Amino acid sequence: MRKPWPALFLFPVLAFAAPFTAVRDGESFTYKVGFAIFSNAGVIEISGQNDAAAGKDLIRVTVDTRSRGFVRGVYEFDNKAEAVIDKPTSRLMSVRESGADPKRATDSDFVIDYDQRIATYTDRVRTERSREFPLPEGSDPIDLISALMQTRDWNLKPGEKRDLVVQFTRELYAITIKAEGYETVTTPMGKYNTLVLVPVMEKNPKGLFARGGQIKVWISQDKDRLPVKMQLQLKFGSATLNLIEHKTAK
Repeated sequence: MRKPWPALFLFPVLAFAAPFTAVRDGESFTYKVGFAIFSNAGVIEISGQNDAAAGKDLIRVTVDTRSRGFVRGVYEFDNKAEAVIDKPTSRLMSVRESGADPKRATDSDFVIDYDQRIATYTDRVRTERSREFPLPEGSDPIDLISALMQTRDWNLKPGEKRDLVVQFTRELYAITIKAEGYETVTTPMGKYNTLVLVPVMEKNPKGLFARGGQIKVWISQDKDRLPVKMQLQLKFGSATLNLIEHKTAK
């Protein structure tokens, strides 16, 4: 029997009504990852590819994460997550994740049935974590990375905010993304005037938000509106992603 939806979702959430434009077909973003004292701890590539399946206009957003340098010598990490999104509605259809690290492999699927309003998470490694649950009313989820990338097209101003529901692994989270203010940042691609966006969980924080964690995104204020920098702050250190390469479809 499915459990009723937690009370934290019983408030209005703005659904993604606009088309998904965060990552275009053939577009890719490559980030160098610094963690704690290691400035070259890994690399993350986010890319998009159109995929017309069953007569639907879909895009696959792939996030490929790899450790490298000294960190890879002690912690060999490779992970790939692929989100399938309905472009006209920005609805998340599914997420496939696979990879391996020194501790355990990852092999899971997150699939949404919008007709039944049910999400199913299947974990083939830790099968006890598999679950099925109803979607919150009044909103359509999107995966966390695609949501962070989509902020580039929101055109928020300092003091403004937007509510949404995001998927991360086996959970859905109701979060608010706030525009804090403008800041000049320097990355390997140059100096940018940016808008700083901060996702927060204002009611009943869970996961990293309950543990004092914080995420920030810096969006360039030029015609490209690139997410030139991201940062994940944890109790034991921070991971910083700096954009080092951006490609568009030829």
